[in-house]
Amino acid sequence: MLAQGMLSAAVRRPAGRGFSIVFLLLLLILAALPGCMSTQVRQVEDDAGKPVVMSGTTVVLIEPDIELYAVGAGGMAEPRKAWTEAARKNFPDAARQRLEAVGFTLKPDFYLPKDAGPENHMRQLYLLNQAVSISILNYGRPGALRNKHDKFDWTLGPGVATLREATGADYALFTYVRDSYTSGGRAAMRVIGFLLLGGDIGGGQQLGLASLVDLRTGQVVWHNLLVDQAGDLRDEAGAQETAGDLLKGIKR
Repeated sequence: MLAQGMLSAAVRRPAGRGFSIVFLLLLLILAALPGCMSTQVRQVEDDAGKPVVMSGTTVVLIEPDIELYAVGAGGMAEPRKAWTEAARKNFPDAARQRLEAVGFTLKPDFYLPKDAGPENHMRQLYLLNQAVSISILNYGRPGALRNKHDKFDWTLGPGVATLREATGADYALFTYVRDSYTSGGRAAMRVIGFLLLGGDIGGGQQLGLASLVDLRTGQVVWHNLLVDQAGDLRDEAGAQETAGDLLKGIKR
């Protein structure tokens, strides 16, 4: 299934710029999910319902779309540049280690050209993957409309061939993370909320999407959603934990 209807909306927003349409759609989907830490791993299976063994050995890590925020006393999320820069270094390092540990050979990371606009084919693939991820979550929920075969069957289409030519990899790993942390003022407000309202008014939260795409066919062979109220990408140890959770189930 190809989520072309969502692509036209997505390409109007540069990747990695604040709370995008992807983030807003994630919030709607997350309303039906439990708190604390949870994952939703989906992958291609054979007729017997067993995961299909991956036929390739090389993978390229596509530039992660990562933004970190501080949640103020009033609940507004304020971007933190230093945190984001640290996360953009820590997470790829941890993800590479995770992929190598399960048997993949890493190709050099792929970064979008800084001047790549909405018409750039690579950026369109980048954003199309986010749109497809949202569709996977939307139609993969319990009780949601499934495809006619009731199987995990999603693709980015033949256009991924250009990414294979540029990287030489069999697979591409796309990742998207929005991480927020409770400020001192917000922490105080949460205590007041418990005392006066009898409930939690909410604080920081980590939201992550990851998908592994076969660059020979365009097929999404593995996908995961991570929701964690305690994840932290600001240091190496936290990035290792997040990478382990977000890339859960990837193996050769």
